[in-house]
Amino acid sequence: MVIMFVLLLIILEGGWSEGCLDHERFALLRLNRFFNDTGSYLYNWGDGEGATDCCQWEMVECSNTTGRVIALDLSGTYSGEYSWYLNASLFTPFQQLESLALRGNNITGFVENEEELDMSGNEIDNFEAPQGYRGLRKLKSLHLSKAKIRDGNKLLQSMGSFPSLNTLHLSSNNFTDIATTTTQALETLSRLSNLTILDLSDNLFNNSILSFVARLSSLTSLDLSYNGLEGSINIKEFDSLSNLEELDMSHNEIDNLEVPQGYRGLRKLKSLYLSNVGVRDGSKLLQSMGSFPSLNTLYLKDNNFTDIATTTTQGLCSLVHLQVLNIAYNDLRGSLPWCLANMTSLRILDVSSNQLTGSISSSPLVHLTSIEELYLSNNHFQIPISLEPFFNHSRLKSFYADNNEINAEITQSHSLTAPNFQLSRLSLSSGYGDGFIFPKFLYHQHDLEYVDLSHIKMNGEFPTWLLENNTKLRQLSLVNDSLGGPFQLPIHSHKRLGMLDISNNNFRGHIPVEIGDVLPSLFSLNISMNALDGSIPSSFGNMKFLQILDLSNNHLTGEIPEHLVVGCVNLESLALSNNSLEGHMFSRNFNLTNLRWLQLEGNHFVGEIPQSLSKCFVLEGLFLNNNSLSGKIPRWLGNLTRLQHIMMPKNHLEGPIPVEFCQLDWLQILDISDNNISGSLPSCFHPLSVEQVHLSKNMLHGQLKRGTFFNSYSLVTLDLSYNRLNGNISDWVDGLSQLSHLILGHNNLEGEVPVQLCKLNQLQLLDLSNNSLHGSIPLCLDNTTLHESYNNSSSLDKQFEISFSIEGPQGDVEKKIRENFEFTTKNIAYIYQGKVLSLLS
Repeated sequence: MVIMFVLLLIILEGGWSEGCLDHERFALLRLNRFFNDTGSYLYNWGDGEGATDCCQWEMVECSNTTGRVIALDLSGTYSGEYSWYLNASLFTPFQQLESLALRGNNITGFVENEEELDMSGNEIDNFEAPQGYRGLRKLKSLHLSKAKIRDGNKLLQSMGSFPSLNTLHLSSNNFTDIATTTTQALETLSRLSNLTILDLSDNLFNNSILSFVARLSSLTSLDLSYNGLEGSINIKEFDSLSNLEELDMSHNEIDNLEVPQGYRGLRKLKSLYLSNVGVRDGSKLLQSMGSFPSLNTLYLKDNNFTDIATTTTQGLCSLVHLQVLNIAYNDLRGSLPWCLANMTSLRILDVSSNQLTGSISSSPLVHLTSIEELYLSNNHFQIPISLEPFFNHSRLKSFYADNNEINAEITQSHSLTAPNFQLSRLSLSSGYGDGFIFPKFLYHQHDLEYVDLSHIKMNGEFPTWLLENNTKLRQLSLVNDSLGGPFQLPIHSHKRLGMLDISNNNFRGHIPVEIGDVLPSLFSLNISMNALDGSIPSSFGNMKFLQILDLSNNHLTGEIPEHLVVGCVNLESLALSNNSLEGHMFSRNFNLTNLRWLQLEGNHFVGEIPQSLSKCFVLEGLFLNNNSLSGKIPRWLGNLTRLQHIMMPKNHLEGPIPVEFCQLDWLQILDISDNNISGSLPSCFHPLSVEQVHLSKNMLHGQLKRGTFFNSYSLVTLDLSYNRLNGNISDWVDGLSQLSHLILGHNNLEGEVPVQLCKLNQLQLLDLSNNSLHGSIPLCLDNTTLHESYNNSSSLDKQFEISFSIEGPQGDVEKKIRENFEFTTKNIAYIYQGKVLSLLS
């Protein structure tokens, strides 16, 4: 809908002010009530200290001289689902309002006549200024990013109504008609002579935009990233932008950036972003960078240069003023060029994910004492775990060197006893190393926020001193090391630590009973694959922020504490599998309604599947296999429509498969084998996404009807062996084009082996043994993959590996679950995990 402009007059008042004006304070309170009525949320304006002075209220800024409100930030205050209209008259009292931020509020209309207007993240749909519009003459900054504006032509033509604009952000609108943008619209854009900052990123502009933005001679910053630029672009097209300091053309398809030899344009260019542009000739691009001697920031990340040796990077060597250099993900080879040592102003260097080699101790990095952030991950460097070559780098804050060759501590007689740096982030995770101890420099660190020393096989006990010395520590990962002894915690509470992963070590003894009080702010805790015993401490229930808890593969006993089930209200993933837990799964007091993944397999739980789980409407994975559960499969499981994985084999479940399972459209794996399930498989059961169905070793009977598995095109494995099924096969096998494992042995199937099986081109394992079939085996089965040996199991591995992520306050946490499936044929039991046997029984 067309946005109508409401003119707010600006009346300047002089004089010094000691607080906000009464009528503006009352206007803010009215504004607060209005937002609350629309389902929004504003701050507690008018409460507590400074209640009468609105200039002290959050997100309100006043003039020091007049006391009038000059800026309001109301971003992200609307929590409703639908778009709405903002009553512009509410802003009339703010006669000196210069800046109004309303982004992320789903608003369809806005207030005008400020110097800065931010409507990003709303659903404006159409932005049009009436012809001859004379309002908003003082508007200098306009933000319309992610505003869902479809008509790019109208928008660009409307920009001519705002001649004072110096900043324009139009990113992430994906204008539907931008491919046919009219010359008139682009001409209007090119006449904004005062424009200094232009952001057109994440739209669909093609190369035709270049000639028009080139007329904006006042531009200092131009962002054309994530558009449709392609082919060859000559840098001379930007020659008229003599004031340009920042240029971003990342994430386009520019296979050639032509920079003429001896090029002298863009002399003020300081920041150049060319990441993921698809330039073919990496050597030529790297050498051309010498044409921009004023550069202090250069991003050439993710261009995947083919077989580029660092000897071809001499163009970079002349950029002695560089402060930020990112050439990650480019397949660079060889050692780091020594000319890097001349970049004495370099603060951030990222050369990760290349093929670089050499010892860091004898590299130019030793001389870059100005460095603050260093990213070396995924190369072939030799790096001493002591970090001694960097002891003089007093500004070093972040050091990432995952997946390199980590060497043992080196100590020289003349070396410093303690480093000059205080790191905030350290990551040395690697598959190399054995028998290390914690490096000595760590004992001198006090500002650490993130530490990852996984997979380097360090010896010793849990480093309580690391937590005690670093009160800012938020994340600690010590996965797959050789740490052992008791799992001890600091004496005092550590309220900053949000993520702790010490899985796959040799910790023994009890989990400290006070863990929930010492680490109250954890959102992710993984202490799986150790040798911990005893009961699960009830203090886990004090972790109000906990989203992920993994205690699997230990020797824990007892029951699940009720306080954990009641107190951990934000828990999304609970893994207690492969312990010796017992009793009923959950009590009636149950607050884990945010659970997405529940892993309780491999314990001694008894009783029925608890009714309390029916509250878990976002549950995606339910793993209860290898317990002693009894009773019927509850019908309400079919109401948990987000379920993707149901694993409940090897229990004592009985009764029919609920017809409500037909509602599970997202189901990928169903395994209820080795139970006492009876009845027939519901004919309505044909989830579109199902890949694995395991129903063997039950008491299912009757015929499989044609509707069963109808449209289940993703089905890969179907195991119905050791049941009492009868009838023939041909009626229901059609359409299962991806089926690779069909196991029907030990039933009462009859008739001939159907030729429809020949349509299963992916078939690798077929078991029809111990049935009442007769006739010959169709020769056309030779056209399937049954006769081939399957040597490459990588694709099959993925079928049995379940991965998911949970969003936490410090980033996403990835988890993987690997499942084994069993089958029996020729009276021999096999377990297959990914790679399977090619059998025809």
